[in-house]
Amino acid sequence: MTAKTTMTLWSGHTVPRIGVGTWAAGGGVIWDGSATPTVYGEVDDQRSKEAIALAYEMGCRVFDTAAAYGAGNAEILLGQVLAGKDDAVIVSKCGYYGDPATRRIAPEDASPAGIRHCVEQSRKRLQRDRIDLMLLHINEYPLERAGAVFDTLGHLRNEGKIGAFGWSTDHPERLSAFVGRTGFVAVENDYNLFDRAEKVMAIAEANGLVSLSRLPLAMGLLTGKYSSGRRVGADDVRASDQPWMKFFKDGAANPEFTKRLEAVRELLTSGGRTLAQGALGWILARSPAALPVPGFTRPEQVRDNLGALEKGPLPAAVMAEIDAVLMPASTHS
Repeated sequence: MTAKTTMTLWSGHTVPRIGVGTWAAGGGVIWDGSATPTVYGEVDDQRSKEAIALAYEMGCRVFDTAAAYGAGNAEILLGQVLAGKDDAVIVSKCGYYGDPATRRIAPEDASPAGIRHCVEQSRKRLQRDRIDLMLLHINEYPLERAGAVFDTLGHLRNEGKIGAFGWSTDHPERLSAFVGRTGFVAVENDYNLFDRAEKVMAIAEANGLVSLSRLPLAMGLLTGKYSSGRRVGADDVRASDQPWMKFFKDGAANPEFTKRLEAVRELLTSGGRTLAQGALGWILARSPAALPVPGFTRPEQVRDNLGALEKGPLPAAVMAEIDAVLMPASTHS
């Protein structure tokens, strides 16, 4: 690996610049007020564990999860596979949590007591005395109440229960308010070819934060497998009508984005890359602060995604060509 495909974290450890995310791998959940579970792809716990093991074997060291993923089931799977592997860096999130036995998500709770409860449960499921990084999971948590959250996370850091903390948010004003805090080292934000998050990324780069790129493959759209009109199941989160569900509409890839993808397909697949590898290579080339954490439900997806490290960042000339094609229609936030 080259300097552009590795990153030195807040802890001083150097890791490959692609991790894995476990939202999908955690399996179905039932959110508060909902009668039926939602999933994110076809999931099997044993297959998910095999994929996590493969990621570690391939050199991946950053594993992104949350107390809400599978209502805690994703943390259980990580704990089982990564037990004793102290060089694996685990990122989890608090504010939403649930019961992995029932898969029900409790109402959001970012009170000091709620955060402490969430962290204690996560430590047990992950089989870790200390969680490397704990993020506030509530994207739009009120700014005026967030100080108490990070006070609590700071106390937990001082107690040795977490190594560092940050916020999973797409709002630059929220991020800016807390970047100077001791122990605040990371943001997790949407970042991909179509979501350039310029303000958040500028803050991360200027302040030495790690930006964990969520949705780096635009919920699977950037793999190309949905370009033909293939639909997801009715219980898939991508079939929902949530206002933030822009990459999929009515369970199929949004034609607006598939058109943009087709316009740069050849550029993304330059150098023998798959589409997913090209999309991840775009992130590696675009910002030195970014560490994408693509999700998975199968080992072959992990193998493909981590294969982007061998291909490396997209060349500058290819990046310029992509900008020339997409910038008139690209998303700025």
